[in-house]
Amino acid sequence: MCAKKSWRGMWLTFGATALALLAVNAESARGAETKFEVAFPTGVHAEPITGRAFVVIAKAEKPEPRMTAGDPIDGGLLYGVDVDGLAAGAAAVIDGNTFGAPMHSLREIPAGDYYVQAILNIYTEFHRADGHTVWLHMDQWEGQHFNRSPGNLYSEVQKVHLDATAGYDVKLSLAKVIPPVQMPADTAWVKHIKMQSEMLTKFWGHPMYLGATVLLPKGYDEHPNAHYPVIFQHNHFNLRPPFDFSTEKFEIPAKLRQSLDNLNRETGYEFYEAWNADNFPRMIAVTLQHPTPYYDDSYAVNSANNGPYGDALVKEMIPYLEAHFRMIAKPYARILTGGSTGGWESLGVQVFYPDFFGGTWTLYPDSIDFRRYGTVNAYEDDNAFWESGHTWAEVPRYIMRTDEGQDEITIQQYSEMEAVLGSHNRSGEQIEIWDATYGPVGDDGYPKPLWDKRTGKIDHSVVLYMRDHGYDLSYNIRTNWATLGPKLRGKVHVYVGDMDNFFLNLAVYKLEDEMKKLTNPACDCEFQYGRPMKGHGWQPVKTAELVKWMAEHVEKNAGGEDTKQWHY
Repeated sequence: MCAKKSWRGMWLTFGATALALLAVNAESARGAETKFEVAFPTGVHAEPITGRAFVVIAKAEKPEPRMTAGDPIDGGLLYGVDVDGLAAGAAAVIDGNTFGAPMHSLREIPAGDYYVQAILNIYTEFHRADGHTVWLHMDQWEGQHFNRSPGNLYSEVQKVHLDATAGYDVKLSLAKVIPPVQMPADTAWVKHIKMQSEMLTKFWGHPMYLGATVLLPKGYDEHPNAHYPVIFQHNHFNLRPPFDFSTEKFEIPAKLRQSLDNLNRETGYEFYEAWNADNFPRMIAVTLQHPTPYYDDSYAVNSANNGPYGDALVKEMIPYLEAHFRMIAKPYARILTGGSTGGWESLGVQVFYPDFFGGTWTLYPDSIDFRRYGTVNAYEDDNAFWESGHTWAEVPRYIMRTDEGQDEITIQQYSEMEAVLGSHNRSGEQIEIWDATYGPVGDDGYPKPLWDKRTGKIDHSVVLYMRDHGYDLSYNIRTNWATLGPKLRGKVHVYVGDMDNFFLNLAVYKLEDEMKKLTNPACDCEFQYGRPMKGHGWQPVKTAELVKWMAEHVEKNAGGEDTKQWHY
């Protein structure tokens, strides 16, 4: 907690602790139990399981409670415990002492009827090249979503009456197995690639894979001598075509249409119509897939915890694509874009590999200046949960808000959810992938957290490591401009709404302030902001028009090379 917590807050905390102790003593005195027992039957899984067992408690039967697990706003109550070598028939126990979110204990749940479901997230043992042995969930090409990851176990939904005063012992059988992912079929437009990475396999001591979804231009087969510039789109893991390209036309509900118009977005079919038009630039677009044992996405750079994902993409995956598709294998013809996580990646990859890529169109990126790590100044603040400098008031920091500025989820609430989802930074969620990507390896072999997920206390040695290894992109750019400047000039374009729902605009303001000061050379960079009340997902023009901007940039920087081959 913040050192400046009010006396009132301290008394409230003391009172809550005392009441909890009284509840424990009362329960002990009458012998009442408040627990769930989670087990899998013989035949469901051949070997003992190391992983994490969860119980989800919801007020409704549909959607299945497990599918809401981890949703910090509308998800069910979630409780989890680690299991080590759990054998068939043996039970993982979740009881009143198990930490949960958003209600911290089973004892806090009001008496009533609920729908409950159990999940068992299975971990794999990795013997990494850095000498550490860790247990993590191996992605099954679902994008690190444990509640729908193939091979994980779950129970039927069960309606139960819970009353902590009377006590209960609910037994849940993990008799069901999540089936494998069904890969989309290739089409004339869209091709799917999946390859084993030698670099990542060596680091993790386990087969590791990279993927790509390739969108071909109109006339690709009819023009066998044409070679094309490429847009590399970064995003959260998905198997959809780049830019949600779709040849199928669907009726768009009015509310969705309003949202798309507000963000300057089009449907996948509308993008297809533009992509297929006679006068549209002929380019190849690629969405890259690179899930890690920590998240659905590696952030496309090398890191101590994730391994050499940046090099694997630049030295393995992209050369493979260039060898199997008619791509122009030159920096000016390799263009980057992406939003949110993909936004950080598009700028990060351009900064870390400035000689390899020809420009980035970065959309609403994750924090690119750690003085605004969301709403936290990671260098100066002592606690991520509470604003500093207040004498009496306790002012929480938020991680999510609406377009109109209504705060929704505090950093504390989100951090606690991650703490429930996994110990040792194994939640597979947003804050902890930043730890895994930017931060150092802890003594236990897992990522060393920037802040404690239960108290909010910031470890400043971690943010200094992050900064000094280049992940604070704003700091990286301004301190290395003598080298980076000639390579980045005119290549950086950043767009974000002024009411980004995750406060990501705050770091973009900082980056713009710094970049506009740069000289020898001037940055010749572009920043645009959506106003008023433009949230996460805003872009200055529709995607098809954005692609035209990229194509114009490629033409401008082709260095006199003949670009007529990809104009037909």
